[in-house]
Amino acid sequence: MEIAIKNMVCGRCVKVMKEILNQLAIPYTNVELGKIHLKGTFSAEQAIHLKERLLEEGFDIVEDQKLMIVEKIKNLIINLVYDKDLEDWNENLSVYLSEQLHKDYSTLSQLFSSIENTTIEQYFILQKIERVKEMLVYDDLSLSEIAWKMGYSSVAHLSAQFKRITGFTPTAFGELKEHKRQFIDKI
Repeated sequence: MEIAIKNMVCGRCVKVMKEILNQLAIPYTNVELGKIHLKGTFSAEQAIHLKERLLEEGFDIVEDQKLMIVEKIKNLIINLVYDKDLEDWNENLSVYLSEQLHKDYSTLSQLFSSIENTTIEQYFILQKIERVKEMLVYDDLSLSEIAWKMGYSSVAHLSAQFKRITGFTPTAFGELKEHKRQFIDKI
Protein backbone atom coordinates (compact mmCIF):
# COMPACT_ATOMS: atom_id res chain seq x y z
CA MET A 1 0.00 0.00 0.00
CA GLU A 2 1.38 3.41 -0.97
CA ILE A 3 0.48 6.65 0.80
CA ALA A 4 1.38 10.07 -0.63
CA ILE A 5 2.74 12.52 1.95
CA LYS A 6 2.77 16.29 1.61
CA ASN A 7 5.81 18.41 2.59
CA MET A 8 8.44 15.65 2.56
CA VAL A 9 11.30 17.56 1.02
CA CYS A 10 14.61 16.25 2.33
CA GLY A 11 16.50 13.36 3.83
CA ARG A 12 15.61 14.46 7.35
CA CYS A 13 11.93 14.26 6.41
CA VAL A 14 12.44 10.64 5.38
CA LYS A 15 14.21 9.94 8.69
CA VAL A 16 11.41 11.57 10.70
CA MET A 17 8.81 9.62 8.73
CA LYS A 18 10.57 6.33 9.51
CA GLU A 19 10.70 7.27 13.20
CA ILE A 20 6.96 8.02 13.22
CA LEU A 21 6.14 4.72 11.52
CA ASN A 22 8.36 2.81 13.94
CA GLN A 23 6.86 4.58 16.98
CA LEU A 24 3.35 3.71 15.80
CA ALA A 25 4.40 0.12 14.93
CA ILE A 26 3.22 0.54 11.35
CA PRO A 27 5.23 -1.85 9.16
CA TYR A 28 6.67 -0.35 5.98
CA THR A 29 8.87 -1.49 3.14
CA ASN A 30 10.21 1.86 1.94
CA VAL A 31 10.06 5.58 2.67
CA GLU A 32 11.03 8.09 0.00
CA LEU A 33 10.32 11.74 -0.68
CA GLY A 34 6.59 12.20 -0.94
CA LYS A 35 5.50 8.65 -0.19
CA ILE A 36 5.61 5.72 2.13
CA HIS A 37 5.16 2.10 1.12
CA LEU A 38 3.40 0.10 3.80
CA LYS A 39 3.38 -3.66 4.32
CA GLY A 40 -0.28 -4.53 3.93
CA THR A 41 -2.90 -2.49 5.72
CA PHE A 42 -3.14 -0.93 9.16
CA SER A 43 -5.95 -0.36 11.65
CA ALA A 44 -8.26 2.65 11.73
CA GLU A 45 -6.73 3.59 15.09
CA GLN A 46 -3.22 3.51 13.60
CA ALA A 47 -4.48 5.64 10.69
CA ILE A 48 -5.79 8.27 13.11
CA HIS A 49 -2.54 8.30 15.10
CA LEU A 50 -0.50 8.47 11.91
CA LYS A 51 -2.49 11.46 10.65
CA GLU A 52 -2.08 13.23 14.02
CA ARG A 53 1.69 12.60 14.16
CA LEU A 54 2.15 13.73 10.57
CA LEU A 55 0.34 17.00 11.27
CA GLU A 56 2.49 17.55 14.39
CA GLU A 57 5.62 17.26 12.23
CA GLY A 58 4.29 19.47 9.42
CA PHE A 59 3.34 16.65 7.05
CA ASP A 60 -0.04 15.53 5.81
CA ILE A 61 -1.53 12.66 3.86
CA VAL A 62 -2.43 13.62 0.31
CA GLU A 63 -5.72 12.06 -0.62
CA ASP A 64 -6.69 14.14 -3.64
CA GLN A 65 -5.31 12.72 -6.90
CA LYS A 66 -4.51 16.17 -8.31
CA LEU A 67 -2.61 17.14 -5.17
CA MET A 68 -0.66 13.88 -5.40
CA ILE A 69 0.52 14.78 -8.88
CA VAL A 70 1.56 18.28 -7.73
CA GLU A 71 3.50 16.77 -4.80
CA LYS A 72 5.21 14.35 -7.21
CA ILE A 73 6.20 17.28 -9.45
CA LYS A 74 7.63 19.14 -6.45
CA ASN A 75 9.55 16.10 -5.23
CA LEU A 76 10.99 15.40 -8.68
CA ILE A 77 12.19 19.01 -8.91
CA ILE A 78 13.65 18.96 -5.39
CA ASN A 79 15.46 15.70 -6.15
CA LEU A 80 16.76 17.18 -9.36
CA VAL A 81 18.08 20.34 -7.69
CA TYR A 82 19.54 18.75 -4.57
CA ASP A 83 20.59 15.27 -5.68
CA LYS A 84 21.78 15.62 -9.27
CA ASP A 85 24.62 17.53 -10.79
CA LEU A 86 22.78 19.89 -13.10
CA GLU A 87 25.95 20.69 -15.07
CA ASP A 88 25.67 17.27 -16.71
CA TRP A 89 21.89 17.38 -17.00
CA ASN A 90 20.98 18.39 -20.51
CA GLU A 91 17.36 17.29 -20.56
CA ASN A 92 14.47 19.70 -20.84
CA LEU A 93 12.49 20.00 -17.58
CA SER A 94 9.18 19.53 -19.39
CA VAL A 95 10.39 16.33 -21.06
CA TYR A 96 11.84 15.03 -17.79
CA LEU A 97 8.60 15.58 -15.85
CA SER A 98 6.45 14.15 -18.64
CA GLU A 99 8.56 11.01 -18.80
CA GLN A 100 8.69 10.57 -15.04
CA LEU A 101 4.95 11.06 -14.53
CA HIS A 102 3.75 9.58 -17.85
CA LYS A 103 1.58 12.61 -18.53
CA ASP A 104 1.49 15.38 -21.09
CA TYR A 105 3.47 18.40 -19.89
CA SER A 106 0.74 20.92 -20.70
CA THR A 107 -1.63 18.97 -18.41
CA LEU A 108 0.99 18.90 -15.65
CA SER A 109 1.72 22.60 -16.10
CA GLN A 110 -1.92 23.66 -15.97
CA LEU A 111 -2.59 21.50 -12.92
CA PHE A 112 0.49 22.76 -11.07
CA SER A 113 -0.29 26.41 -11.82
CA SER A 114 -3.92 26.09 -10.77
CA ILE A 115 -3.00 24.59 -7.39
CA GLU A 116 0.28 26.37 -6.57
CA ASN A 117 -0.40 29.77 -8.20
CA THR A 118 3.00 29.65 -9.86
CA THR A 119 4.46 27.88 -12.86
CA ILE A 120 6.56 24.74 -12.75
CA GLU A 121 9.43 26.69 -14.26
CA GLN A 122 9.24 29.39 -11.60
CA TYR A 123 9.13 26.73 -8.87
CA PHE A 124 12.22 25.12 -10.42
CA ILE A 125 14.02 28.48 -10.46
CA LEU A 126 13.07 29.17 -6.83
CA GLN A 127 14.43 25.77 -5.79
CA LYS A 128 17.66 26.41 -7.68
CA ILE A 129 18.06 29.81 -6.03
CA GLU A 130 17.56 28.27 -2.57
CA ARG A 131 20.23 25.70 -3.42
CA VAL A 132 22.55 28.49 -4.60
CA LYS A 133 21.96 30.34 -1.31
CA GLU A 134 22.94 27.20 0.58
CA MET A 135 26.07 26.80 -1.53
CA LEU A 136 27.04 30.46 -1.03
CA VAL A 137 26.73 30.14 2.74
CA TYR A 138 28.08 26.64 3.39
CA ASP A 139 30.30 25.62 0.49
CA ASP A 140 33.73 26.89 -0.43
CA LEU A 141 32.87 27.17 -4.11
CA SER A 142 33.41 30.16 -6.33
CA LEU A 143 30.45 31.74 -8.06
CA SER A 144 31.68 30.24 -11.34
CA GLU A 145 31.72 26.77 -9.81
CA ILE A 146 28.24 27.25 -8.36
CA ALA A 147 26.87 28.48 -11.69
CA TRP A 148 28.39 25.49 -13.47
CA LYS A 149 27.21 23.00 -10.84
CA MET A 150 23.65 24.37 -10.97
CA GLY A 151 23.51 24.20 -14.75
CA TYR A 152 23.56 27.91 -15.54
CA SER A 153 25.03 28.93 -18.87
CA SER A 154 27.09 31.68 -17.22
CA VAL A 155 27.76 33.51 -13.98
CA ALA A 156 25.91 36.50 -15.45
CA HIS A 157 22.79 34.39 -15.99
CA LEU A 158 22.91 33.07 -12.42
CA SER A 159 23.57 36.55 -11.00
CA ALA A 160 20.70 38.13 -12.92
CA GLN A 161 18.26 35.42 -11.86
CA PHE A 162 19.50 35.51 -8.26
CA LYS A 163 19.11 39.30 -8.06
CA ARG A 164 15.64 39.18 -9.63
CA ILE A 165 14.47 36.63 -7.02
CA THR A 166 16.28 37.81 -3.88
CA GLY A 167 17.01 41.48 -4.53
CA PHE A 168 20.71 40.83 -3.86
CA THR A 169 23.64 39.90 -6.01
CA PRO A 170 25.11 36.52 -5.05
CA THR A 171 28.21 38.28 -3.72
CA ALA A 172 26.18 40.68 -1.58
CA PHE A 173 24.08 37.77 -0.27
CA GLY A 174 27.22 35.84 0.64
CA GLU A 175 28.46 38.81 2.66
CA LEU A 176 25.25 39.21 4.69
CA LYS A 177 25.58 38.34 8.35
CA GLU A 178 22.04 37.00 8.59
CA HIS A 179 21.36 34.69 5.67
CA LYS A 180 17.71 34.57 4.78
CA ARG A 181 17.05 31.13 3.40
CA GLN A 182 13.57 29.70 3.08
CA PHE A 183 12.33 26.27 4.02
CA ILE A 184 12.05 24.17 0.88
CA ASP A 185 8.46 23.20 1.64
CA LYS A 186 7.49 26.88 2.00
CA ILE A 187 8.51 27.78 -1.56
